[in-house]
This record gives sequence, structure tokens and C-alpha cells, in this order.
Amino acid sequence: MNALMAAVLLSLVSAVCYATAAIVQERLAATTAPSRYGLLRSPRWWGAVALNSTGAVLHVGALGLGPLTVVQPLGVLTLVLAAPLAAVLVNRPVSAAAWHGIVIVSGGLAALLVLTGSTPAHALGGTGQLALAGTVACALALLLLTATTAGRRVRMLRSVSTAAAAGVAYGAASVFTKTVADIWDTSLSPSALLATAPVLLLIGVLAAAGLAASQSSYRGGGLAAPLATTTVVNPAFAAAVGIVMLGESFRYGTPGAVGALLAGAVTAWGLFVLAADSTGDRDRPQPAGARRIPAKGPGPVVIRAPGRLSGALHQAVLRMPPVRQHTREPASRR
Repeated sequence: MNALMAAVLLSLVSAVCYATAAIVQERLAATTAPSRYGLLRSPRWWGAVALNSTGAVLHVGALGLGPLTVVQPLGVLTLVLAAPLAAVLVNRPVSAAAWHGIVIVSGGLAALLVLTGSTPAHALGGTGQLALAGTVACALALLLLTATTAGRRVRMLRSVSTAAAAGVAYGAASVFTKTVADIWDTSLSPSALLATAPVLLLIGVLAAAGLAASQSSYRGGGLAAPLATTTVVNPAFAAAVGIVMLGESFRYGTPGAVGALLAGAVTAWGLFVLAADSTGDRDRPQPAGARRIPAKGPGPVVIRAPGRLSGALHQAVLRMPPVRQHTREPASRR
């Protein structure tokens, strides 16, 4: 019982880390002009990276202490906590539609994860690893192509596509991490460590790709819809791999499979509600303190005044630098 309580506590803290990191990433996307390498010079962005890494470590620790059927559904707390945390940290009110969508997505995803089996029938072999890597590469290429083509005309489609790419990358990284853990549980010999080196490199690439895609999804997409998409696609992709490639199945036989399909439909409905609310929020008139600046890219970037925070969190994480006005220097007199 003590181990289970510890797993629940670690999952809760992990969800807080993920939700706070998502808020920081969305604020950076909404208050900075597009730049290829500008975020690498931002301490706040590295703070979001540290929060995401801490959340991942805590989630792995929770999985080591508690069963998957308990820990995984608690991941939906990221969605539940993001809205109230944004209201507290950046003074952003939560609409009734957003609460409605959050509840729907959380319930559908929790039911889907509970109905999915947690123990794989066999490990992912070398051929399976190559097949999965190829599938992930094709899925990421298709989603990013959608974001860069159709997403130019429909901004929400771009946001959802890049968020889905982040979810696929994170989900695949989880599957490969589980594969490495299974190999290391069997043997920790030098040959086993050498055999897993390419998989570890692939995990690092997928984690970096997921972080970049999730950061891009918040630009022009708000907070709710991209976060919900990534949170849903991540475990859904991992569950699909488990069913197709690892021999997992739904609990309770045919009724469990039907329930999982219904849960997936409910989750998709909640995503639609969140996406519609995010689009409507951007179409509403901006408050008097909001500023718009032109930027190179598919469209203007909305610069919103940051909310009031207290103490060191405001100073260290969310305080925006002043916007410098670029003026042309007068020509020198001859």
C-alpha cells in the first residue's frame, strides 16, 4: 500500500511538472517572434525542458512502484491541472467549454487506458524495432507535411498536426525505452549494452523531435488543444504498438474492445470541443493590453501581456524581456 501511495504521489507531481512546462512553452510561443534557434538562448525554455525531464523521470519512478493500470490513467491529470495552473500563473480565465472538453478527454482517455492490457506477450525484437522505426518516420513525415501545407491555410490544423507528431514521437520513445529496460533486465553484459546503443540514440532523437514539435504546436494554437492532442496521441500510439506488435489485447475480451472504441470516440469528441474553444478564443477581440507585432512566418504573432505572478517564479520563468524597436540609423554626413 505504501508503494502504491508513493506511485500516486509521483504521478501527481509528474503531471504538475508536465502541465507547468506546457504553460511556459505556450507563453513563449505566444510572446516571442518565430526564430529557428532563438529558444536555445532562452532560460525560460530550458526551464520548460527541465520540467519535462523531471516529469518523465518521476513518471518512470511511478511505473517502478505501481501497476501500469494505475499510473498511466493518472497522466490525464496533466490536462486537468493545466487550465487551473494557467489561471493562477498567467491570469488566464478558463472557459466553460474548455472545462467541458477537459472532462470529456480525461474520462475517455482514462477509460481507454484502463481497458488496455498492461503486460506484453513478448518483447520487441530487432525486426520489430526496424519496422516500428520506419512506421514512426513515415507518420512523423506525414504529420509534418500536413502542418506545412494544409496548416498554412488552417492554423488549428497546423497546431494539431504538430502536436500529434509530438505524441507519436513520445509514444514511440516510450516503447523503445520499455524494450531497452527488458533487455537490461535480462542481461547487463557489455554485449547487451552495446546492442542497445542504437536504440538509446533513437530514443534521444525521438525525445528531441517530440519536444520541438510540441513547442511548435503552441504557436497560434493556444494551450488546451495542443496539450490535449499530445497527451492523447502519446498513450494511444503506444497502446496501438502494444496490441499490433507486442501481443497485448484489450481487457474483458470483446466487451472490452467495444468499450475501448467508445472511449476513443469520446476522447475524439473532447478534442473537438477543445479545438473549437481554442479557435473561438483567438477569434474573440483582444483585450486593451494585447499587442500585435508583425513577424516573418505564416501569420502575425499575438503578443499578450503576461499575467501577474508572485516572487521568483515570475522573475525566473515568465517575465518577458522588453520589445526592442528597430530603427534605421541616419546616414552619415559626408
